[in-house]
Amino acid sequence: MLQRTLLRPALWPSWIGLGCVWLVARLPYRVLLGLGGALGRLIRHIPSARRHIAERNIALCFPELDIRAQRRLVDDHLHDLGYMMAEFALGWMGSDAAIERIPMDIQGLHHLEQARAQGRGVLLVGGHFSHLELCARLVSQQIRIAGMYRRMNSEVFEWAVLRARLDYADAMFDKDDLRGTVRYLKRGGTMWYAPDQDMRSKDSVFVPFFGVPAATITATHHLARLSGALVIPFFHRRLPGGGYAICLDPPLEDFPGADVTADTARVNTAIERMVRAAPEQYLWVHKRFKTRLPGEPPAY
Repeated sequence: MLQRTLLRPALWPSWIGLGCVWLVARLPYRVLLGLGGALGRLIRHIPSARRHIAERNIALCFPELDIRAQRRLVDDHLHDLGYMMAEFALGWMGSDAAIERIPMDIQGLHHLEQARAQGRGVLLVGGHFSHLELCARLVSQQIRIAGMYRRMNSEVFEWAVLRARLDYADAMFDKDDLRGTVRYLKRGGTMWYAPDQDMRSKDSVFVPFFGVPAATITATHHLARLSGALVIPFFHRRLPGGGYAICLDPPLEDFPGADVTADTARVNTAIERMVRAAPEQYLWVHKRFKTRLPGEPPAY
């Protein structure tokens, strides 16, 4: 229910912004992609701190590329951010009819169906790619899934986006709601989860990501241990002509194991494999390596 406090004048600019997002989401998919591409070309040519972050991440993760190739990947990624903004609008506010018209090729859905037939919960473990919100909604056309999220800074967008997500998601859990998440998985639910950001959490270990020690949350191990859920790597990428390829891998074998660090490293390995398949579409503007081992210099 909409609270009256959300209508105070100080929040009117947020409502105007939300209206713009809604209007963008009404555009035909091909037009929306064209708009995203144009926005991406603009982003690519604007100096920003985000460019520096992407440059550092890509230099750390792809040392085998020469400087020219690294810069080309940075430019391609910044261009991709324009598509990301358009795709988030569509994922949040697009009509069901518009979502159904988006081309999608999904592989491996039988792994999810087999888990459900066994009454097992499933953690769909993926990464922060530009189209994550849209592809989660595309998958929800095939089978109901829940999501884990971090609250937005804007009260208006938090209210509107959570309401929109709950229209197509089975449930949405705050990132700190461990009990609710475990209960949901124990009931046989399917949860989309991306553990690939540096959360500066005490429940983190340093494991390799592209060969670089990265502070990584251990929640995948703990959620699987507490709930008995299977862990299925979940990858999606935008195709050159539009539309999306979505792949659900077989469940990770013998997961969770006895060693939380080894399990967390396995998850990073799976996400790294996804990134290498579509590197420009990964969210390189996040400070993935902001937490460093003692004695190491800052990454940014």
